[in-house]
Amino acid sequence: SDWSSDVCSSDLCRLFREYQDFRRAHSNANFSTIEDEFADVGDWLEFLRSRRRKLGAIRLSDVDDYLVRLRRHYAVSTVGTILSSLRQFLRFLHCTDRLRRNLVSSIQHPVRSRSEPPRALPWSDVKRILRAVDRHTPKGVRDYAILLLMSLYGLGAAEIIGLTLDQINWQRRTLTVVRPKTGVVILLPLLPAAARALADYLRHVRPPDAPARSVFVRRQIPHVAVTSSAIWYIIHQYAQQAGVRAVPLGSHSLRHSHASRQIDQQAPPRVLSSILGHQDPASTSIYTRVAVERLRGIALPVPR
Repeated sequence: SDWSSDVCSSDLCRLFREYQDFRRAHSNANFSTIEDEFADVGDWLEFLRSRRRKLGAIRLSDVDDYLVRLRRHYAVSTVGTILSSLRQFLRFLHCTDRLRRNLVSSIQHPVRSRSEPPRALPWSDVKRILRAVDRHTPKGVRDYAILLLMSLYGLGAAEIIGLTLDQINWQRRTLTVVRPKTGVVILLPLLPAAARALADYLRHVRPPDAPARSVFVRRQIPHVAVTSSAIWYIIHQYAQQAGVRAVPLGSHSLRHSHASRQIDQQAPPRVLSSILGHQDPASTSIYTRVAVERLRGIALPVPR
């Protein structure tokens, strides 16, 4: 395939099907994992296309330069996840004779210190971002509902993308969320603010003829689920308007902010682990490092 010219959707679909078969045969990966990987790969293919680079002529510098671009916008953990996807895809290209050189062994994951805390925003900044949304426009109504759910429940981009109409129970006032990494199903209360934002979006903005069951869909045709890059852009757009200059500011920033705020408000770590879908307590414990207000309350006085 030549990515220097326009790639028809059928070629991309064919490549995805072959990649899906390859990953299932060699790693028994589930469909959602493969889909996430190929979404990462899709952005990289666009990068290669901008360089007029053919798949068979990919160089290690193409990965290195893409890594530099990613690091300007994403946290180390997110960059590591994207690189894992690229490694899998390059392995596929080499094994299917599309790429002569095996570049996989030359791609190293970025080193992340275990002590590196998550990048959480102060809750005042989160509220500034929400207030920056113009809720009098169709786009603003949708974007506000997305940002509010991410802030109130600590949802990541994947949960927003995967949220379907069937997961909202208006009678019982509950919201069912499936954590994509672990498959854990979590039942959350449908808080009044979230219910109002969702109702406003579903009644007045969401296209009634959208074929997808996804809650949040593109405003233009085709009305398919929003993408992770779209959610990233939404966060950055309103953060910039609100004057929030956190760097890097990724799609998990609101999730980290939610978790840190819960710790500040003395939510039991076990409860927070359940809400966030963490199976390893260590995943939740890192948020105590950025829960400044709570740490101030338990700090011992400095002896004189």
